Amino acid sequence: MGSHTDSTDALPTPSTPAGRAGLDAILARPGRAVIALDFDGTLSPIVSDPEQARAHPDAVPALAALAPKVAAVAVVTGRPAAVAVRYGGFAGVPGLEHLVVLGHYGAERWDAVSASVTAPDPDPGVAAVRAELPGVLDGVGARQGTWVEEKGSAVAVHTRRAEDPQAAFEALREPLTELAARHGLIVEPGRMVLELRPPGMDKGVALLDYVREIDATSVLYAGDDLGDLPAYAAVDKLRTDGTPGLLVCSGSGEVPDLEERADVVVPGPAGVVALLRTLAARL
Repeated sequence: MGSHTDSTDALPTPSTPAGRAGLDAILARPGRAVIALDFDGTLSPIVSDPEQARAHPDAVPALAALAPKVAAVAVVTGRPAAVAVRYGGFAGVPGLEHLVVLGHYGAERWDAVSASVTAPDPDPGVAAVRAELPGVLDGVGARQGTWVEEKGSAVAVHTRRAEDPQAAFEALREPLTELAARHGLIVEPGRMVLELRPPGMDKGVALLDYVREIDATSVLYAGDDLGDLPAYAAVDKLRTDGTPGLLVCSGSGEVPDLEERADVVVPGPAGVVALLRTLAARL
């Protein structure tokens, strides 16, 4: 399990040799390091209404302090790229002129340089699922308290507002998996959310492609949820192939799988921001 830190002035000591090598590599050659971060639960506190999610108030200043000292900063999120940019307040920030947001698990990309999003055509399966979703929710008696988030090229069902969020989540898992499969989509489970989206892209694919594009010699990835496990696996692969990496978990106690895999566990978005700020100061 990753080392815990609450301090804002000392960098944490990673709990694994691979993590320590990753941090050492970032400190030794920051100009060749990629800093990649999930959005919800990592840069932004988890809230009951995802439309109210906003970056931690100190996140943008910390990123702006860090970004000029490293090769690249990327936000890797399941949200549409433009939504993450808006909720994060990332556009037009001095210091973040080269920020990249990889949205929809990397299927979309926003570059601060052009301030524009490149995205594929929507999968027809998403529209079909959207049309059938109300009937499926009614069929399991889950309309009450569940909330459907439109994500353009995906659709997500949130249960955090239900009377028993975990029970609603479990009741919906199988019917939504069947619905997704019928239309060629997959279900991505998260913290009280089930997302139906096209297969083929995940945060791991997005991260590997980006690290190779930048030709980075080290990488830090921070996340908080099951959707971040593919990115963790990508960092493991990079480490095996000789590119050192550091795995950071924005810890909440809700996703023990991720906390156990991490080299460093920090207390939620405030801890992530403190780590970024400390790293910027050290570089």
